[in-house]
Amino acid sequence: MKFTFIALSFAVLSTSIAAAPKQYEVVSPDGQLSLKVTVGENITWTLTHDGDEVLCDSPVSMTLTDGTVYGQDPGRVSCKTVFVDQTIASPLYKRAEIRDCYREMTLEFRKFCLKFRAYDEGAAYRFVSKSKEPFNVVSEQAEFRFPTDSYAFVPYVRNFDDKGFERQFFNSFENTYAHIRLSQWDNRRLAFMPLVAETAGGKKICITEADLQNYPGMYLYNPDAGTALKGVFAPVQDEVADDGYSNLQVIVKSRKPYIAECGPGEVFPWRVIVVAEKDAELADNDMVYKLAEPAAEGLDFSWVKPGKVAWEWWNAMNLYGDDVDFKTGVNNRTYEYYIDFASRHGLEYVILDDGWSEPGAADLMKIVPEIDLERLVRYADERNVGLILWAGYRAFEKDMENVCRYFSGLGIKGFKVDFMDRDDQQTVQFHRKAAETAAKYHLILDFHGTYKPTGLNRTWPNVVNYEGVHGLEQMKWSPENVDQVTYDVTIPFVRMLAGPMDYTQGAMRNASKGNYRPVDSEPMSQGTRCRQLAEYVIFESPVNMLCDSPSNYMRERECLDFIAGVPEVWDETVAVDGKIAEYVVMARRKGDVWYAGGMTDWNARTLDIDLSFLGDGDFVMELYRDGVNADRAARDYRKETVSVPDSRKLTVDMAPGGGFAAKITKVSE
Repeated sequence: MKFTFIALSFAVLSTSIAAAPKQYEVVSPDGQLSLKVTVGENITWTLTHDGDEVLCDSPVSMTLTDGTVYGQDPGRVSCKTVFVDQTIASPLYKRAEIRDCYREMTLEFRKFCLKFRAYDEGAAYRFVSKSKEPFNVVSEQAEFRFPTDSYAFVPYVRNFDDKGFERQFFNSFENTYAHIRLSQWDNRRLAFMPLVAETAGGKKICITEADLQNYPGMYLYNPDAGTALKGVFAPVQDEVADDGYSNLQVIVKSRKPYIAECGPGEVFPWRVIVVAEKDAELADNDMVYKLAEPAAEGLDFSWVKPGKVAWEWWNAMNLYGDDVDFKTGVNNRTYEYYIDFASRHGLEYVILDDGWSEPGAADLMKIVPEIDLERLVRYADERNVGLILWAGYRAFEKDMENVCRYFSGLGIKGFKVDFMDRDDQQTVQFHRKAAETAAKYHLILDFHGTYKPTGLNRTWPNVVNYEGVHGLEQMKWSPENVDQVTYDVTIPFVRMLAGPMDYTQGAMRNASKGNYRPVDSEPMSQGTRCRQLAEYVIFESPVNMLCDSPSNYMRERECLDFIAGVPEVWDETVAVDGKIAEYVVMARRKGDVWYAGGMTDWNARTLDIDLSFLGDGDFVMELYRDGVNADRAARDYRKETVSVPDSRKLTVDMAPGGGFAAKITKVSE
């Protein structure tokens, strides 16, 4: 009887324990960041950093069409934690190699797993299904609950109305940031990612996602003016039609009642939360790259070539001068001129943007009669210049294999694919398929009119660039009240955290505050000339545009020589200093040569820059700084050659909307 009593008591106790919520914890390698997961009737998680709670009781779940809910009454759970410390080779990136150090906790349930990772610089989680059959996902609960009414830098989707989200699912992922409290969120509007919020003690939180390959991208939404952001996902496309610009876009007429069609053992994207004590840490973060799927073993991407591009679209092919004795436009003479310019100045590529294929046909095999593409490829090859072709999404997608095979055989080096303008599951799948198909034919890809990077450039390194940025092209048409200068010193801490961005800098027409106006055929930038030079150091872009006319660059040879000489990929990157939406200073090394760049907002600023990253030795610096009148004539600048002081301190004055750029070389003994 005594034994029976004990056994029964134990059974009651076990049932009681099983019914009570259980808590699991994973801690970052440095011990500063703690991610705690509570498993009860549902699953929630909290995130603290050095004792400060930065996210609280945030629920996660996933609902399938058969009624299964991953995360609701999840049942029995087992927990396993591993420690990983490895080095990742990272070609075509901002550093040659990355230390990948984290603790990973796997919570294994009967039907699914949840993986949580804790890095020193942030945390991430993802679902993994155990289903042995295909299934559909109706919805995902991804919430990020802040303990206080934080300020955030919110990139709203621009297209919106009061009729629902469908119009917002069709967008180019380009907008400036609204700096607002979470409670001030316009509950009619979605925001795309990355998004940065301020938390306890001035720390910053950046929310984004990684390894997005077979699932819709996540938007953020605040429906009830609270302090919690909720994930929103575009449903799967059903009925669609070719429409939009030159029939190159896809218009969704109807959608299915679920967000994803999944296969057995589906592995879902990482939800990424970066935590930074200093703003500058956001400008140099590798979490998206580290969380992405590596390139498959055995694949060779040594043929992928970074470089600069002479680009004709932004400058509207406006060539002039004694050597321009032909009518410029979409014709061989014009492109031969761009090729000659690229060849003389060591630029690797020329792009043929919109216009080389027949407008409205959505058929890349129909080339306009003014272009003899075979002859143009031979002309470029003889001058060691590669050609990249612009392609609208629908024209590329519907004939992808044939297009890649044909143009690769012709000698084309890659495509700039534009107008995807959504991130539902089919569009995300297109990006992966395009990367794989292009790689098969040794073609590079620059995705425009698309969502932020999520690490596909690691999985398929021939994906060299993404737009998803309110870039300089906006200055062709944006009204005077658009503040591109403040945006420029915000994106290094937000959008650039996700990966490379094709901002298309390099304007030689520059406008100080009050002097800017949109001019489509002869556009200008906001801010100073030195700001444009600095952007080649600060902004990450393995294939980087020279947006202005060769004729303008020839009149500005010092600036052209600097731009042409800046590397596109790096061995080392240092975020020297910065404050989001105010100023930024970055330094990058290629081989033995360092480059440094800085920008400010519309406030004139004097910075004391710490150059201690240079290490020992004597260094000389070619310094481009704002001229004394750059506040009025934004093109005013001074080039100086100075020795780097032993103190490793450099004082630089920047004009309103200004910047500086420098090339730093070690003095040979």
